[in-house]
Amino acid sequence: MEVINWNGILESLLFAAGDEGLSIKQLSQVLEIDMAFTQEILLQLTEDYNSDPNRGITIVQFGENYQLATKKEHSIYLKRLVESPTTSTLSQAALETLAIIAYKQPITRAEIEEIRGVKTERPLQTLIGKVLIKEVGRAEGTGRAILYGTTKEFLDYFGLRNLEELPPLPEKVEEEYVQEEADLFFEKFQETLET
Repeated sequence: MEVINWNGILESLLFAAGDEGLSIKQLSQVLEIDMAFTQEILLQLTEDYNSDPNRGITIVQFGENYQLATKKEHSIYLKRLVESPTTSTLSQAALETLAIIAYKQPITRAEIEEIRGVKTERPLQTLIGKVLIKEVGRAEGTGRAILYGTTKEFLDYFGLRNLEELPPLPEKVEEEYVQEEADLFFEKFQETLET
């Protein structure tokens, strides 16, 4: 009989869920085991992470959801990575995502993906890592998705005093037009950063 590696499976699920995280109930349903056993696995995996100094990640709880996170003792190195000149430029996907958030905030990941037409997990992580966006609340309804908004660092990064300095949009706003206007706006700043 094959032994099931519950820790590895749970770790994979939390990794795949990203910053949305998963609740005990969600994990239990996916694993097809009872909630008490799921919680036991989760606690064991958390203990494994926390007791092993060679591991750089741990599990944290936000509300009812659990997610993978980096250990606080490594924060100085993560800060260096974010502030490194080699990581100062943003990809086109990150710029598009940032533009959508800037104009439509507060906005959920699903709403951003609906506008872009592609997954935005990685661009969101990049923008959060660069402190250009942050969680500004939770949406109402099922799942209570994270709402994203821009930060003070976003304003500083692009030389803005406030969001009113973003280029104005026409009265009749269409998603494609928002995308084009935002792309042009951020393209200008990208050129500035590269010079």
